[in-house]
Amino acid sequence: MIEEFHRIKRLPPYVFAEVNRLKANARAAGADIVDLGMGNPDLPTPQHIVDKLVETVSKPRTNRYSASKGIPGLRRAQAAYYARRFGVKLDPETEIVATLGSKEGFANMAQAITAPGDVILVPNPTYPIHEFGFIISGAAIRHVPAGTGEDFLRAVERACKHSVPRPLALVLCFPSNPTAMVADLDFYKEAVALARKLDLIILSDLAYSEVYFDDNPPPSVLQVPGAKDIAVEFTSLSKTYNMPGWRMGFAVGNERLIGALARVKSYLDYGAFTPIQVAAAAALNGPQECVSEIRETYKRRRDCLVESFARAGWDVPPPPATMFCWAPIPEPFQQLSSVDFSKLLIEKADVAVSPGLGFGEYGEGYVRIALVENEHRIRQAARSLKKFFAQAQETMHNVIPIPQKATR
Repeated sequence: MIEEFHRIKRLPPYVFAEVNRLKANARAAGADIVDLGMGNPDLPTPQHIVDKLVETVSKPRTNRYSASKGIPGLRRAQAAYYARRFGVKLDPETEIVATLGSKEGFANMAQAITAPGDVILVPNPTYPIHEFGFIISGAAIRHVPAGTGEDFLRAVERACKHSVPRPLALVLCFPSNPTAMVADLDFYKEAVALARKLDLIILSDLAYSEVYFDDNPPPSVLQVPGAKDIAVEFTSLSKTYNMPGWRMGFAVGNERLIGALARVKSYLDYGAFTPIQVAAAAALNGPQECVSEIRETYKRRRDCLVESFARAGWDVPPPPATMFCWAPIPEPFQQLSSVDFSKLLIEKADVAVSPGLGFGEYGEGYVRIALVENEHRIRQAARSLKKFFAQAQETMHNVIPIPQKATR
């Protein structure tokens, strides 16, 4: 057993591994790292959702195997959410599957629809599962520079023209992780029209549908007439209700695609623990003030970070949505890779971020900053960065030695 397994060989080294190792070592040595790396919500789950979990877990029989596609009440709750939020009618029996988070849904959809050698169009940069779920399934990936305009759509068209075999599916992710780009309904209308013309499946990731900071809630691709003929959308309760560890998400849309996903899942799992599903239904059906409060918390953190980092010497563009800032590496450090810059921030400023390269080659030159620390900690990070930037010339001299002049 010398040779590496086939699927493992297709996975590159984990870009975040070295940064995570440095972070762990620094903490072990006593450093107080302000961790703005992983998008792991730090806020508590709303109490009424926790109460429903506690109530349900104490009932007889709820410890038994659950339903792989989700209990009926949960699927009805998701259908009701889509109806009131997007005006989209979904059949809970045939057009909705509950997933173990949107990540699992994406990965198992890839297993369900992909044959070895199929071509999938994936924006770059993007969330890693959008690419690697299909790579694990044996597909070939063709990257399209991420965007929400005409250039993106024309790039999709060129990719279909010049790919053999013709691509099977197009991945969309808006609001975007990591770039925080947002798309409007007009974009989705053009994307759906193009996908129908090119015979493409659309797989839309809408995990950040409720984390937005202006008066325009992000739309769903399924709002476009006819989109259900070709599209499936993935959502998650992780960010909306501060439920990341509960692993609760959904795939909704085209009946044939949802049926394929449900069939694959029936062989792989029995669904989430029933009390979690009951509590998730309570989240969707219950009072929604908590969603607005969570959104406002992220907005305050965003504003605090943009303002305090600017004073420290790092201009971070304010994201219109998501819990992330997508920030260009500051000018004095632009000769460094995003991985090396991220490592330097841990070593010299006790601040952790995610290197842009981890989200695709076009993410190089950027880092992703997660809004997962409170304002006090964000300002602490800004003070550390200001001291670090003040020593930038000396730091860069040590990191990248200046070539010596040749001597005779």
